[in-house]
Amino acid sequence: MATLREALAELGMGNPRTLLQSGNVVLESTKTPAALEALLEKAIAERLGLVTDFFVRTAREWGAVLGANPFAREAADDPSHLLVMPLKSAPRAPQVEALRAAIKGRERVAVDGRHAYLVYPDGIGRSKLTIAVVESRLGTRGTGRNWNTVQKLAALARGD
Repeated sequence: MATLREALAELGMGNPRTLLQSGNVVLESTKTPAALEALLEKAIAERLGLVTDFFVRTAREWGAVLGANPFAREAADDPSHLLVMPLKSAPRAPQVEALRAAIKGRERVAVDGRHAYLVYPDGIGRSKLTIAVVESRLGTRGTGRNWNTVQKLAALARGD
């Protein structure tokens, strides 16, 4: 994570801070989220040899993610089994229905714009609702973070 923070600072990103060891970064930039995603994906591939997607959200967007959570009870009672998946693009209604149709267990899903909310009541590791299934049905790339991490990212982005 230190190497990532250094690379971001060298790219002119202000105050890069990481959360956990999973590539969660909060930084300051005047670029739009889409421009920042493209810049970061290219630069990190060139500098670190790491080809990966970046999912940039503003502090305001993280706040909206918290407010739009359709699974408030799960967030309170079992936050480690509630995932938010930032997506590259917002899926259409038929894609969301295709994802719901692919669910084989007790999982539940809701989508709000470029964010999917997924509940895994029996655990994430044993679920057949994998990120590959989610991405293929929604037709877009995504990355999942559990509710605890989402709250920490939102707080870090707010400056708490």
